[in-house]
Formats: sequence, C-alpha cells, structure tokens
Amino acid sequence: MLIELASLTPAERQYYLQHVVAPRPICFASTINSNGEVNLSPFSFFNLFSANPPILVFSPSRRVRDKTQKHTLENVQQVPEVVINIVTYDIVHQASLASCDYPAGVDEFVKAGFTPQAATVVRPPMVKESKVKMECRVNEIKPLGDEGGAGNLVICEVLRMHIDDTLFDENGKLDQRKIQHVARLGGDWYTRVNEASLFILPKPNVLLGIGFDQLPASIRNSMVLTGNELGQLANVHELPMIDAAYHDDHLKNIIQYYSINPAEMERELHLHAQVLLAQGRVADAWQVLLSGET
Repeated sequence: MLIELASLTPAERQYYLQHVVAPRPICFASTINSNGEVNLSPFSFFNLFSANPPILVFSPSRRVRDKTQKHTLENVQQVPEVVINIVTYDIVHQASLASCDYPAGVDEFVKAGFTPQAATVVRPPMVKESKVKMECRVNEIKPLGDEGGAGNLVICEVLRMHIDDTLFDENGKLDQRKIQHVARLGGDWYTRVNEASLFILPKPNVLLGIGFDQLPASIRNSMVLTGNELGQLANVHELPMIDAAYHDDHLKNIIQYYSINPAEMERELHLHAQVLLAQGRVADAWQVLLSGET
C-alpha cells in the first residue's frame, strides 16, 4: 500500500503514524500556570535528544477536532518549567485516566489518584508514585503549525533526577528489568517492557563489525540465514578462524551424513548455525559455518 499523506485528513495521518512509529515512551508532564493551577497529562510524542546538555523533548499537539491548544502547553508558556514523570506499568491506568480532557482548573492529580510531591528546583509538583522524576527547565517552545494535530516541541533541560532505589542492582547500576516501562503504540495499544520482552544486542563501539561485504560468499548468499542473522555474524570485529579443538556432536553428525552432498550439507550447517544464533552463540555459529568452507 502506498499512502500519500497530503491526501489524508489529520486524524487519518495520526492513525497511520502512531501505529508505525512505535513504541513511544510516555512523558507524564506536570506543569503549573501563573495562577498556581496544576495540570498533569501524558504525552507519547516524547524522547531523549541530548545528554550534554541533558535535553528531553515532548510535544503537546493541537487538538485535531478544533485546533485548540492543550492546557500543558498553555502552562509552560506561562511558567517555563515542567516535571517529567516516567510512566511504568504500575501506574499506567492512572496515567491514562489523567489524559482525559478535563476542563481548565480541574486537578488531574485528584482525578487520577496521584499524590503531588514538592519538587526541589522547579514549581510544578512531582508525581510521588512515579519511580523516575525529572525536574526540567523549558528552554524553548517550537510550534510546528496552527492546524489540528500540529505539534509544539517543548524543549526541556533536565536539572535534577529522582530515581527510586528499588530500580538499582547490587552494583548501584540501573536494572532495566526492574523499571517496567510502558510505551504507546497505535489506537488503544500499549506495550510493557519486562524480562520476557527484553533482549541484549551487543552494539558496535570502538571495534568495527566486519560487515556483510566481508562475509564469505556462501554465507552471505545463504538460502537459510536471514538478514538479521547475517547481521549477527557480520558484527564480529575480525573474520574468525577455524578452531581445530572445537567440538559439536550435531556438527559432527552433519558432516558425517551429508558429506557426499555438498549442497545438502551446506543447508544443514546453516540450519544448525541459525539455531545457535537464536541462542546468542555467535562464536559457535561461526565455527559451524566455517566447517563448511573447508
């Protein structure tokens, strides 16, 4: 399907974009206006854009139905400060309730059952129940348009963070498994980040991956291995050598039973390597594949 965004209504554009640009972390923004009235609202147009300076950006878009501004935007225009509270699974239903379009002056802390907690350097209160709170100064607000659905980039500098002690491991490092983030997708869909959905992917750093172009042709042109699996193999920093001491009973059986048919043996070796890659055993997968290169 080819979708020409210029031909869509704002609601239709939002529908497609929010389904495919996902998952999106949730900024639970507490703000205050010049009269001291507090607002609390979640926004999934949100992310981290710089560590030095520490910059977060979220976007309260104009309402699609009538092009009006949201109370959060009006508040940060009057008082350029915000607390960005992180939404985790244990408060997601309350945070969703706070997204209701209550009239100005209604306190979402009360409506959603949250406890306001005094911040230390900004005026808006923190959400006590949130396990991560960031006190921010609003450096700039950049409007993206006047029509319904148009965003307003609220560029925030993080001044202080408050992180619950239970999110750290025994070494004082944040344990990703303990945070239990939630994120927005399209429509009513959310996702929960837990140990079942997490995986570790070693990322290239100082040592560069050899790349697809350095894979042996028989591996690069595999009829079994996917691009993702080839990516695992190509992420090593040098082409592995055959280890004469490497032992694998299944590899031994493949060579024994399929040696008279090189094409079948290659297929079986690639299938075995595929299983090893799924287990994260990249070095073992390389040894299996290299055995077919001799």
